[in-house]
Amino acid sequence: MNELPPYATIGQRVWFYSFRVICGLIFFFLIAPIITIIPLSFNAENFFTFTPGMLALDPDAYSLRHYEDFFTNPDWQQAMWNSVRIAPVATIMSVSLGTLAAIGLSQSHVPFKGTIMAILISPMIVPLIISAAGMYFFYSRIGLQGTYWGVVLAHAALGIPFVIITVTATLVGFDRSLTRAAASLGANPVTTFFRVQMPLILPGVISGGLFAFITSFDEVVVVLFVGSAAQKTLPWQMFIGLREQISPTILAVATILVIFSIALLTVVELLRRRSERLRGMSPG
Repeated sequence: MNELPPYATIGQRVWFYSFRVICGLIFFFLIAPIITIIPLSFNAENFFTFTPGMLALDPDAYSLRHYEDFFTNPDWQQAMWNSVRIAPVATIMSVSLGTLAAIGLSQSHVPFKGTIMAILISPMIVPLIISAAGMYFFYSRIGLQGTYWGVVLAHAALGIPFVIITVTATLVGFDRSLTRAAASLGANPVTTFFRVQMPLILPGVISGGLFAFITSFDEVVVVLFVGSAAQKTLPWQMFIGLREQISPTILAVATILVIFSIALLTVVELLRRRSERLRGMSPG
């Protein structure tokens, strides 16, 4: 209900407006740090604070020098290239394995579904530092520590739970009589999956893939344990910039990543609405 009815009591009116004020304060608390770094990324000086010129809105106090440094500095570009090489491959693996796992767990005859689901989504529950340490010791034993594929597999393991959850949520409203009808018409399981099931669960698959991509692209703890200098990703380079050399270029990179994440989350929301329309849960 977006508006108060004319017969609302004083208590209902107080709660109505108090609730919105509380939500606004929580939203401001969450979004303020992100909003702050955006104008700071245009600082003409090598400072992490607002200069008097910026506060006075002096055009000379603003500059694109930090963005220029990001696009011309070989260290930043190498880190960007590593992230672009790792994240898509890890996403493809997460989507493939996560979708198959979600479809398998959606079958009624699968035993111990709750236990299997808990194990598969455990990377979301276990503290990341514990997962990173475990991956480090395991990959060291099998020779994948410090390699490209070691980082890809580690990021894929972190992304699979997101795919499982989104695809499982999509399968809740899936009409299984469609697959039985396809089978009765002579379609084999592979054809049924790609021609009947996949088009209907595609929004959930893509949403999970986007979450897996964001997880891989923004992850730094696991790559510090599993990767090497050759796999230095963009978040790793930002971490080095904060620890070893305080460079405002980090603010420019953070702004680019924020805009990129907002664009991906917008796509996720559009796909969620499309999925609801396909399942008849919302008006077209």
